[in-house]
Amino acid sequence: MKENKTSKVVLITGASSGIGKAIAEYLLTKDFIVFGTSRNPGNKPSAFPMVALDVTKTETIKAAVAEVISKAGKIDVLVNNAGVGITGPIEETPDEEIKYAFNTNYFGPINVIKAVLPEMRKNRGGLIINVTSIAGYMGLPYRGIYSASKGALEITTEAFRMELKAFNIKMTNVAPGDFATNIAAGRYHAPLLEGSPYESQYGKTLELMNQHVDEGQDPGVMADAVYKIIQAKNPKVHYRVGEPLQKFSVALKRILPDKLYERLLLKHYKL
Repeated sequence: MKENKTSKVVLITGASSGIGKAIAEYLLTKDFIVFGTSRNPGNKPSAFPMVALDVTKTETIKAAVAEVISKAGKIDVLVNNAGVGITGPIEETPDEEIKYAFNTNYFGPINVIKAVLPEMRKNRGGLIINVTSIAGYMGLPYRGIYSASKGALEITTEAFRMELKAFNIKMTNVAPGDFATNIAAGRYHAPLLEGSPYESQYGKTLELMNQHVDEGQDPGVMADAVYKIIQAKNPKVHYRVGEPLQKFSVALKRILPDKLYERLLLKHYKL
């Protein structure tokens, strides 16, 4: 593949399914040059080139970025989408699973950013879109580790934006709510332990969370949102994409007293 100086080159992590795949396929229709990544791309048919990349392994990140540069000559846009779900009582969630979630949802995206920045600086510009989560704006029961990992990326992006301003490299967050993807099947669930003090409440909450994903919006909504962000001259710091009530929950957290907001969450999750 030869460099095309007019078409933007987009690298999307975690593009084998769900939101990442929807973004990639949508951008193809808008004449972008798209590369997706997956831990094991194999020979699965895809409308766009897939590159091997595991965000928890820096050597694969460097190799993937080098491969895209060699084939397309540049990276104009990075969509940091790869992530993993995790649920469970924090007390009963194994340390290794907590560390894996942070390695995937926080340290991984940071390392992908570090790998593309020298190329973007060389090209005097670029855009980085970090896919976070509305859950990252609040500590949700039995999703505390997930909320924390996504919230950490949200806050880090705020600092990163200011550090990159002098290089004409823009960065933003886009936080989805619940979308109909396979994240529920792929997330780590701390087991429902018989006799656990959390057994009843965690079981009910887990059932409710899975229902929210099953009834979630079409990932194409996120794809359209990302396209509009790419087209924006000066992207905002934060974008939220989801059902009106989910987006409104972020605004409510800003204005309501902490304990009142906590009561609303407890009521929502029937705890």
